[in-house]
Amino acid sequence: MPIWKLSLVAWLHKKIVDPLLQILKKGAEPRQLAFSTAVGMALGVFPIFGVTVFLCAVAIAILRERCHAPTIMLTNFVVTPLELSLVIPFLRLGESISGGAHFPLTKDALKLVATGQASSEVLLAVLHAHVLTLLQPP
Repeated sequence: MPIWKLSLVAWLHKKIVDPLLQILKKGAEPRQLAFSTAVGMALGVFPIFGVTVFLCAVAIAILRERCHAPTIMLTNFVVTPLELSLVIPFLRLGESISGGAHFPLTKDALKLVATGQASSEVLLAVLHAHVLTLLQPP
């Protein structure tokens, strides 16, 4: 097996499998783990990068004992690749649901977003992406 595959397997084991096993060994209830996983996944695919950790922290503060905080945060971490891959589909489906104009995704538009000089068109496109986020089940 190539060395990069071994390091990837070790990283996955260290970052995902070991924390999950620790959570399961601490004796959390299955219903609480399932609920916390669902909350972590629903909040983890929010289409603005960096906001998901804040949203999960707010959910943990609101739900308190009804949720398992490490499970929510671990699920949020695990679904990050899914979040990144769903930004464009959320944007396009949100445009079609709301009837908004098609927003062209160019490198200039992404540069404006990254530098904080986004126009109202960019903000409207982000709102279209949130339309689908609001429709997803918790």
